[in-house]
Amino acid sequence: MGFSACGIAAVQKLDEEELHLKSYLDRNFHGQMGYMANHFEKRLNPALLVPGAKSVVVVLLNYFPAKIQQEKDMPIVSKYAYGKDYHVVLKDKLKLLFDWIDSEIAPIQGRVFTDSAPVLEKAWAVKAGLGWIGKNGLLLNKEIGSFFFIGELIVDLELECDSPNTKKYCGTCTNCIDACPTKSLVSPSVLDSRSCISYLTIELNEDIPGEFKSLLNNRIFGCDICQDVCPWNRNVNPHITPEFNPSEALISMNKADWEHLDQITFKSMFKHSALERAGFAKLKMNIENVFGARNSDKF
Repeated sequence: MGFSACGIAAVQKLDEEELHLKSYLDRNFHGQMGYMANHFEKRLNPALLVPGAKSVVVVLLNYFPAKIQQEKDMPIVSKYAYGKDYHVVLKDKLKLLFDWIDSEIAPIQGRVFTDSAPVLEKAWAVKAGLGWIGKNGLLLNKEIGSFFFIGELIVDLELECDSPNTKKYCGTCTNCIDACPTKSLVSPSVLDSRSCISYLTIELNEDIPGEFKSLLNNRIFGCDICQDVCPWNRNVNPHITPEFNPSEALISMNKADWEHLDQITFKSMFKHSALERAGFAKLKMNIENVFGARNSDKF
């Protein structure tokens, strides 16, 4: 079905992750993402999301593009947002997998998840043997790096499980921590979202604070810096999912195209993409921040 990797873990309460999540929330590292504080117990126990749940099937789907934005010193969009919204693409594939298990293995009940419900996806990926949590806070996999999406099936079928990943392979490397322009990685694997460029350009419901505007590194939607410098991403292969391919219009956009982006063009170019989530007003504000002093009359 095109997935890059798959692993299975047995449903259990995530006792160790409970301490990490509580510390993260207590330090307000989630900022304005209030939803992360909701459904605390459900985040730790899939059986509260899916009654009778016994197994978590975790999949990874590569999104590393064969082509990236070419022109230097221009507004940059995170690679994950080049194509069609991953929520839709991944859920469609997961539904196919769900139906295949239901018809070919055994009748099942369960739900499909990908980054849109109280599920600690990275923790389940580790338990399913798919990688470790890197110093940038992301899931790392020896074969495919970190440029991938994570999805889950939580089902009531008892399946043979993979061995949990118990080792980390970052060693003494601190490339991601050193490269972060806003120093949002406050310690290995711990991210203060409030200063993360991805948070600032997508989640923050107001203009970016002045002290961060000069640190955006031309990023207008998301940020890949901590992934770009990771040694485990040096030899990653491009994805094979057509829905993630960028349009030629996006790849070929120059500074003038971004500077004069209007709402009609935005709706046409980014329909069904992750950029729709931020909306035109937020994206335009980010573009203005990249180009320098705000001049709202110009737009």
